[in-house]
Amino acid sequence: MTQEQADILKNISSQHEIVLWQPVAPQYIHPENTVHMFVPANSSETVTDMLRRHHLTYELLLDNTEELIELQTRNDSSDPRSTSSYYERYHSLEDIYHWINRTAQENPDRVKVLLIGSSYEKRPLFVLKLSGHERPNKRAMWIDCGIHAREWIAPAFCLWFVHYALVSYQQNSEITRMLNNMDIYVLPVMNPDGYKFTWTPRNRMWRKNRSQRKNSSCFGADLNRNFDANWCTQGASDQPCDDTYCGQFPESEPESEAVANFLRSHKDTVKLYLSIHSYSQMLLFPYSYTYDLAPNHDELLELVREAAMKIKRYYRNSYTVGAGASTIYLAPGGSDDWAYNQGIRYSFTFELQDSGRYGFLLPTSLISKACNEALIAVKTIALRVIEKTQELL
Repeated sequence: MTQEQADILKNISSQHEIVLWQPVAPQYIHPENTVHMFVPANSSETVTDMLRRHHLTYELLLDNTEELIELQTRNDSSDPRSTSSYYERYHSLEDIYHWINRTAQENPDRVKVLLIGSSYEKRPLFVLKLSGHERPNKRAMWIDCGIHAREWIAPAFCLWFVHYALVSYQQNSEITRMLNNMDIYVLPVMNPDGYKFTWTPRNRMWRKNRSQRKNSSCFGADLNRNFDANWCTQGASDQPCDDTYCGQFPESEPESEAVANFLRSHKDTVKLYLSIHSYSQMLLFPYSYTYDLAPNHDELLELVREAAMKIKRYYRNSYTVGAGASTIYLAPGGSDDWAYNQGIRYSFTFELQDSGRYGFLLPTSLISKACNEALIAVKTIALRVIEKTQELL
């Protein structure tokens, strides 16, 4: 599209209750972009007329979103937990809390539940600590999921990963090696208020948390713009109604503050940081707040390239790799850049399936493949980091 068409699209996407899926905000729409928009049914005719009038080519990818959402929230409470199909469904926040308790009770030697803080609406932020053999100077890795409420495949992956780690320990040599060399901290839902909100009618596309401020009627801040890493510079918004609102100050939000406090107090042992998002099939690393290269850029690039190559080999799916800013766009205040600047040299953001066919509404039939792809990337990178950090001890 031309620059003029890009400007028209920016204008269209800010109206008619449209939710931008890709890119996340109108200012990122450029002539070379493909743009994904979620358009309410009552505006679809108006929007398609405008697109046609300005000679903007478009394709309708999903015309049954309400049906898809309905399907994805169904069968939620049906157990039994013993069947693998439990991990091939999306689960409500209440069900995830129940699963956390059950998982800890059933695996007392391997799992410890840590309460690291609470959300704006006072929901607990539970971290599962997974451990193999105890040993001196044991390092650790961190995985958080669901920092953005609408990215349901992310919490689904955290549950999948914990389950896989527990049933595969002492069976699968890679996961056994990981757990014996590293404690693994997993935060299944970093944004519980936002996640719960997306399970209510007409709010499935909510991204931020649900905090309120005195001088605005708009809710929420983008937790992945709220960390102290070039906070609120180009690529974030200081407008409370925007999806990329950076909050009132760094760590103004209780969820980002809780994660930052935990990682600050464990930064000597945590060697690997992973944040799980969707969608677009990318394995990213710092920096996102600047186009400058991270000091160990080549090393990080080598790690994600190896992971992407394995996904391609085993699952025939392609993932883009690179530094956040140059691969997608500038995004200051992100958790991965912040963790990296704390001295966690191996810091990554994974964008899981898909590349836009379903976007945030990934059908449950694709959960298994998406999680297996992410799992192979986690294992590949974690085992390399264990090798690299052993040399440093």
